[in-house]
Amino acid sequence: MKTFIKVVESWVPGGDRTMLEFGGAIYGEHSRFGAVSKDMCFGRGEGLPGQAWEAGHPIVLRQFEGSAFRRIAAARSEGLTCGIAVPIFAGDFLTSVMVIFCGDDEAHAGAIELWSNDPERSKEMNLVDGYYGNTAEAFEFLARRTGFRRGHGLPGMAWESGLPMFQQDLGRGGGFLRGDSAVKVGINRGLAVPCSTRGGGHYVMAFLSALATPIARRIEIWQPDVSGERLVRTAGFCEALGALDAPARTASVDVGQGTIGRPSLTGIPAFSEQAMNEPAGVGASAADAGLGSLVAVPVLQAGRLVATVAWYF
Repeated sequence: MKTFIKVVESWVPGGDRTMLEFGGAIYGEHSRFGAVSKDMCFGRGEGLPGQAWEAGHPIVLRQFEGSAFRRIAAARSEGLTCGIAVPIFAGDFLTSVMVIFCGDDEAHAGAIELWSNDPERSKEMNLVDGYYGNTAEAFEFLARRTGFRRGHGLPGMAWESGLPMFQQDLGRGGGFLRGDSAVKVGINRGLAVPCSTRGGGHYVMAFLSALATPIARRIEIWQPDVSGERLVRTAGFCEALGALDAPARTASVDVGQGTIGRPSLTGIPAFSEQAMNEPAGVGASAADAGLGSLVAVPVLQAGRLVATVAWYF
């Protein structure tokens, strides 16, 4: 199964915090792009990771040509056509910059959207930019004319709660205000993730899966329990196995344990190429679904971890 996300990288500040250095990645079939990337570094404002660092908020780069992107030839040769850079802040302290790459083909449907609110200018969250593949022009047209108040729609719910929000079927219920348009272009599942930023403003990344090219093969949300010593899986969906356990029967991992637990201690995305080897039942579940790789992304608010989002490929 092809996924909408092709590559995920993490770039972390070096010892003197003047440059971003390679911190890990899932390259999948794009190993040549990985070979070019691993020895690179980015100063503040340099390349896509450096631009997100300087801006202090996520950036969507819909095309590489004519931009400050430094790996255009390598990306083009691997069929990668769009990049999204998401800085992760603990307060004003940058822990890392996550970069997501997508690629075009004839059936590459789905969307990754960036929504923001400036409280001094508006009470709504509006679209900053998005990447929609090749088959969702009408959906993009509607998104650019839509605004969300706190608690309304998937971006508005993530904004209000400060937590990742997942919706398994966007065509059912009233939680997704563009449900009819989503169904028409084959978009069926949605994940909205609030972003930590430097300075004012509120940002939410929305990941919208299509039937043929889901964002990832499995999506999970993990949150700290009341003790703060463990993470429990509170939501999830697997394209092979369907909806995962309800919260009452959910899996759990210790803080710091395995790929999912590690971001709790570091505030930095963690990667594994062998998801089936993960501890605490995570690996066995991944093996049952035939999943290969895993990235765990921390969601930080006011300098503390409120959730971890796991993508499996």
